[in-house]
Amino acid sequence: MTQFEALFDGRSFAAILFDMDGTLLSSIEAAERVWTRWAAQFGIDARTFLHGIHGQRAVDSVRQLNIPGVDPVAEAHAITLAEIEDVEGVHPIPGAREFVSTLPEGRWAIVTSAPRALAVRRLAAAGLKPPSVFITAEDIPRGKPDPACYQLAARQLGWTADDCVVFEDAAAGIRAGEAAGAPVVVITATHQRPMDTRHPTYVDYNALGATIRPDGRLQIRSQSTRKI
Repeated sequence: MTQFEALFDGRSFAAILFDMDGTLLSSIEAAERVWTRWAAQFGIDARTFLHGIHGQRAVDSVRQLNIPGVDPVAEAHAITLAEIEDVEGVHPIPGAREFVSTLPEGRWAIVTSAPRALAVRRLAAAGLKPPSVFITAEDIPRGKPDPACYQLAARQLGWTADDCVVFEDAAAGIRAGEAAGAPVVVITATHQRPMDTRHPTYVDYNALGATIRPDGRLQIRSQSTRKI
C-alpha cells in the first residue's frame, strides 16, 4: 500500500486547511534576504538561524535569538514592514493555483504565521486570492506549533480540524496540524534537504486533484507519490 492509499484511499474530508509560505507559495528568497539584512545589524550570521524562521511567527523567531536589549515585538514589526516591501521572487508552488481553483468557496482556508498585511501582499505577488477563511498571526494568541490556528480555521468553516486535512511544509506547522488531530500532507517544493516525516509527501500539486463527492465532501486524488 502506498503512502497515498494509507491516508486517503476511501477517505473524504470536509475541508482543506493550507499553510501559505512554502505550501501555496514560495517566499523563501525574499524572506531570507530581509532576515539576513536585519541580522547583520546585530552582528549575527543569519545562516545560523534561517532554517528556523519558516513556519512560525516573526516575533517567536526573534525571541528565540535572545538578543540582549532587543524588543521582539518592535523588531518583528520592522521585519514585517521590510518583507512587505520586498516580494521579489515570490511565486506560487507549481500547480497550487490550479488545485485551489477547483475547491468550492467555504471549503478551504489559509492558516499562516505571517501578519495579515504581509500575507495579503505575498498572495497578490503570487497571483493567489485569499479565501473567505484566512487565519493570520493577529488572529491567534500563540503561533504554530500550537494547534489553535488550525482549530480556529476549521471552526470558522463549520467543522472540526479532525474532519479536515492540513497541507504544510514546515516542522512547526506539521506539529500544529498533528496536535489539531488532522491528517497532514507535506509539500516539499522549497525544501533544500529531505524531511524525515511519516506523512504523505509531494513536491508540488501537479500530481494532485480534488473532487466533490455526491455527498458534498472532498476527495483528494493523486497520480503518484514522491518523497524527497
